[in-house]
Amino acid sequence: MDWTDRNTCVLFGDGSGAALLRNRAGSHGVIATYMGSDGTFADILSMPGGGSRFPLTKDNIHLRLNTIKMSGKEVYKQAVTAMLSAATTALEKAGLTKDDLACIIPHQANMRIIEALATRLELPLDRFYINLDRYGNTSAAAVSIALDEANRTGRMKRGDYVLLVVFGGGLTWASSVIQW
Repeated sequence: MDWTDRNTCVLFGDGSGAALLRNRAGSHGVIATYMGSDGTFADILSMPGGGSRFPLTKDNIHLRLNTIKMSGKEVYKQAVTAMLSAATTALEKAGLTKDDLACIIPHQANMRIIEALATRLELPLDRFYINLDRYGNTSAAAVSIALDEANRTGRMKRGDYVLLVVFGGGLTWASSVIQW
């Protein structure tokens, strides 16, 4: 993080998580998935340097190109659009509707994004599992952390349909419908 860039340093946290899926009697596991990307939006949420394409040197380290750069308003618009598309596409592939879902676990990047997704899906926020208020944006770990918490708090029961939906840099997005 570039701690001098107040547009990003207060928004991104750190975390790690993983999910182990196993086949259980009476459950169907992963029902449908969907992934997408659009490189034309690569510059709105990216890390422009630090890799093999633009290695850090003593002459360019002051540019802080190995830190996250973001155009917040554009990321918001694209994230809402991409997550809505990913959610509806996965539901369609699963042969389900939003009303079949017991829980939606969205990427925990920004409450406004989650609220906009709920509005566009015409679902109340109480159908979404949210832990953003406690941990902030834990980036790539957000959904696995939230899934674990939702499970531990009894938010889902065996047989329930759960939608996982995310977006990230580059711009990328994905969704999965699982049967718990």
